[in-house]
Amino acid sequence: MTDDDSTPRQTLTPLTADQWGDAEYAAFGVLLGIPGEKVPRAGSGHAMDPLKFDIIGLLARHPEMARAFLTFNGFLLRRGELSPRLRELAILRVAKTRRSAFFWGEHTKVAVESGVPQEDITRLAEGNEGFSGVDLLVLAATDEMLADGRVQAETWEHLVAALDTHAAMELIFVVGTYTMLAMAFRTWGLAPPPGSAPLP
Repeated sequence: MTDDDSTPRQTLTPLTADQWGDAEYAAFGVLLGIPGEKVPRAGSGHAMDPLKFDIIGLLARHPEMARAFLTFNGFLLRRGELSPRLRELAILRVAKTRRSAFFWGEHTKVAVESGVPQEDITRLAEGNEGFSGVDLLVLAATDEMLADGRVQAETWEHLVAALDTHAAMELIFVVGTYTMLAMAFRTWGLAPPPGSAPLP
């Protein structure tokens, strides 16, 4: 296998409709904020049909781990104090640096829906030029984590001053979480949905 994510080799496939059971529905329900018995059934065609979300279908192969992880990831995505814009800039930088075609495609869409202009996404793919203020600070901190496994002390001080401690802490966990997910889904060969923005 080469490093070209445009033709990934699938090593783990999402659950099929007949493989979804109580534990798997409960795991997905954590992300949706509803009990497992209220999650639309696999193959139902509902907007929240689990078969429409390959990422969930892969994670649910280990339902207990998926339930724990999706509780945490749901907090970062829905209840965290880091703004959606800054969160998505960081995730896109992880996707670009870690060569995750899946997350570049998925989070380009999420970023646009969160109000990030397409021009910013295009610039982000090229580097940090054109960014300033807290945007630049978050991108620089993300680059430091991806390169050195930590945020430098001076950068951390600036992050806390600009974002407050909670949001600065969350940034580290967002970068770590999506770095982990990028490794997992590149290993398993998860392709982005058709029509996704291509990885630069």
